[in-house]
Amino acid sequence: MTSTSERAAEPDVLYDVFSKVCPSRGTLEHVTGRWGALTLGALHQGSFRFNELRRRVDGVSEKMLSQTLHALERDGLVHREAQPTNPPRVDYELTPLGQDVAERLLALIDCVESRMDDVLAARERHDTREAHR
Repeated sequence: MTSTSERAAEPDVLYDVFSKVCPSRGTLEHVTGRWGALTLGALHQGSFRFNELRRRVDGVSEKMLSQTLHALERDGLVHREAQPTNPPRVDYELTPLGQDVAERLLALIDCVESRMDDVLAARERHDTREAHR
């Protein structure tokens, strides 16, 4: 597997997320931000209407979900399908690119969830040390 630094050294690599002007940085931000990650993870389960998705991504406001979906749609990760019904019906689902990104993201989520006992223990140790300073 080629590391990011090795890829950056190759002349045919056009993007470098570590460069402040690289457009991949914005997409990474959309994908790894709290609402983007949770939205992609939820949509990996299938197509959702807006309010169904809002209930699935517990805690997200209507405004933040709307902004998140717009950013993910712009990046080509989410497809928005408006049905010509009354009232209008809008469904959201992952594109093939979104599926690929969501699968990788879910692997990270699984890793974090499976190691939460270790994280919570580390927090406790840290907080105990800080309290005695």
